[in-house]
Amino acid sequence: MTIDPTLLDDLEWRGLIADSTDRDALRDALAGGSVRFYIGFDPSAPSLHMGNLLQIVTAMRLQRAGHTPFALVGGATGMIGDPKDSGERTLNSLDTVKEWVENLRRQLAPFFDFEGDEGFTGTNGATLVNNYDWTASLSTIDFLREVGKHFPVNRMLARDTVRNRLESGISYTEFSYVLLQSMDFLNLYRDFGVTLQHGGSDQWGNITGGVELIRRAEGGHAHAFTTPLVTKADGTKYGKTEGGALWLDPEMMSPYAFHQFWLNVEDVKVGEMLRFFTFLTREEIEALDAEMAEKPFLRAGQKALADHMTTLVHGARETEQAKAAAAALFGGGDLTVLDPSTLAAALREAGTVTVDRADGLGVVSLLVAAGLATSNGDARRTISEGGAYVNNERVEDPDAIVPEADLIGGSWLVLRRGKKRFAGVEVR
Repeated sequence: MTIDPTLLDDLEWRGLIADSTDRDALRDALAGGSVRFYIGFDPSAPSLHMGNLLQIVTAMRLQRAGHTPFALVGGATGMIGDPKDSGERTLNSLDTVKEWVENLRRQLAPFFDFEGDEGFTGTNGATLVNNYDWTASLSTIDFLREVGKHFPVNRMLARDTVRNRLESGISYTEFSYVLLQSMDFLNLYRDFGVTLQHGGSDQWGNITGGVELIRRAEGGHAHAFTTPLVTKADGTKYGKTEGGALWLDPEMMSPYAFHQFWLNVEDVKVGEMLRFFTFLTREEIEALDAEMAEKPFLRAGQKALADHMTTLVHGARETEQAKAAAAALFGGGDLTVLDPSTLAAALREAGTVTVDRADGLGVVSLLVAAGLATSNGDARRTISEGGAYVNNERVEDPDAIVPEADLIGGSWLVLRRGKKRFAGVEVR
């Protein structure tokens, strides 16, 4: 395998290093051979989300540069949950955590190369692990003797999350989370020679806890770095608990909605998002920066970002379907070539109404039901003036009735008034 000695320079240029252990030592390690590293994902929801995606992409950068990834799913730590800034987490049942662990395993697998150059041994093929495997059988006594003795309570109390919770209260369960995550790093160090962990900047205390545990328990040396939190222009976070979550599971967020999310990123954040999430080169991103500065109305950066990310997560076909759906909804494409599922997802994002086919499919009543006309008279005038469309075909007869053969996928219609107002109708 070939090691890319410029990896850390690229991560720094992209703004992906928020904190790190000794930077020179980290640089030497990454340039000196294939480093075994890990990134952890707790099953705190049924799907991975935007914050996880940044860690996935970062891990992919490391693997492409010749390093060896261990993707850890937290079957054990997910039973507890990392302490929040306020309030105790709700503990999920073992069955729920097991189900979510399997979801995460399935979602993570496509992002990594599990074969490496010549298979796993001696190469950089990825490995999926579950910390439940080495935690479930560990006795309380052994845990306290082997792990707990290495954690001074005053250091644990000084952690930001703990300090913020001391007045309102924090359970011993959440207080001890750092010990479990640190033990993960120690076990991977012992069993697989893993010497590097990365994660989000909110995990810095947990990550350095593992670095310190390796030093205290084994006299070993490990490295770590964190990426910045991804925020909106106003500084608020994206994430599953902040509203507007970006889920990777297509059942929780359709590829169309996923594509639209990236297409609507604020202008001031596009350059950062391109650097953080895409594999576009520095030259390509800087060219997009220049184009956006000169012609922001073309939204070249957003389009490149949306296409790149949707292809990465959902595949090229879903990207093309999402683009075709957006064009068709505004009269710029053929609705009939779209998958019914893509069209349905796009229409649900835009807003839909449901009508009973037994009530008839008169265009006038459909326009009113969809909110594109205020009354039957308004709808008739719109049709007479040439401003009404069904499935992108202009309607000229105010008494027109849509034949059932025109229902897309057997149940969908797209109504449009003028160029910019449209609505979906689901016929049942």
